Amino acid sequence: MAGGNERSMKALKEVWKRAENSLCADCGKPDPDWASSTLGVFICLSCSGIHRNIPSISKVKSLKMDYWDDAQVQFLAKHGNAVTKAIYEAHIPIYYYQPTYNDCQVLREQWIRAKYERKEFTEPGKLLPYSDGVKEGILWKRGRDNGQFLPRKFLLSEREGCLKYFTKQDAKEPKINVKIDVINATFQPEKTGNPNGLQITYLKDNKTRNIFVYHESGKEVVDWFNAIRSVQFHYLKVAFPIASDNEIKNRLTRKFLKEGYMEKTGPKQREAFKKRWFTLDHRRLMYFKDPLDAFAKGEVFVGSGENGYSVQKGLPSGTQGNFSWHYGITIVTPDREYLFTCETETDQLEWITAFTSVINQPMTPQEYAIEAYFKFKS
Repeated sequence: MAGGNERSMKALKEVWKRAENSLCADCGKPDPDWASSTLGVFICLSCSGIHRNIPSISKVKSLKMDYWDDAQVQFLAKHGNAVTKAIYEAHIPIYYYQPTYNDCQVLREQWIRAKYERKEFTEPGKLLPYSDGVKEGILWKRGRDNGQFLPRKFLLSEREGCLKYFTKQDAKEPKINVKIDVINATFQPEKTGNPNGLQITYLKDNKTRNIFVYHESGKEVVDWFNAIRSVQFHYLKVAFPIASDNEIKNRLTRKFLKEGYMEKTGPKQREAFKKRWFTLDHRRLMYFKDPLDAFAKGEVFVGSGENGYSVQKGLPSGTQGNFSWHYGITIVTPDREYLFTCETETDQLEWITAFTSVINQPMTPQEYAIEAYFKFKS
């Protein structure tokens, strides 16, 4: 018996060492140490918890702590991540968001359920709930003034190229009608206090507006997210006919580069520093009094280094404004300097890294137009 177990463990380690099994099959996290004995995939601890919630599909075991018999090891050897992915990920739409280990729970769970439980990607041309260019339904939307979440009807239309929402079920005119090419959507469970919380951001008159929504069903809110990406993808395919699918995919919904509190002072640099919530959305640095505000109190354009933008650690000597946080950052633009302070050195370094990543990128023609708008506005 001992010899058989030793033989099985040796064979298991050989399969485990294969290059294809060095990353979690579901989120890409390095060095997975769990596996599904029924699907034949190697997964991380976090994804194993999601698999455990679908026991009719997947039975998971630790590669280090649990016993694997010969038949189970042979099954893993015959399958593994590459073979299983070829089956369950054979026909993923180009616009479908495939989460990583850095993404929130609802995205990762619905990705795993979509693959193995619903088998959404095993057949070509399968009609999916986010693929037909129209989605209509109820989402719970946070009120702009009272902060209360109320049910609202939303309509997404590829034909009209827009997202609408209505304050009443039978309303004929929408409260908002937003063109699909100015929309971003990103999951915000911590900010909204809801595991299925989604932030929809859009531009109106070149100013940023936020809507916060959720749905009780994780599947439904992720379907909305991928429906927005689907409509955006097909819209951009028409708008940019010579662009490759991957180029268009990279222009779909995006995460914010960095969010968090900093203190800021005014243009004269003598005013007291005020605590604000900041969001860096590529070249737009927006600040809000509260993280869930619908409107930004102000925005700063962050251009490229070759156009005179830079970020510096610390504040200019002789800065007069009163501030309670002492880890300073200075953003230098062609027109003025913007001064911020962070609560910790870690925050300071993370913000500097985020700003540097933006400043090091050359500007696109569209970004030159945005820069011109910011200069005109100021």
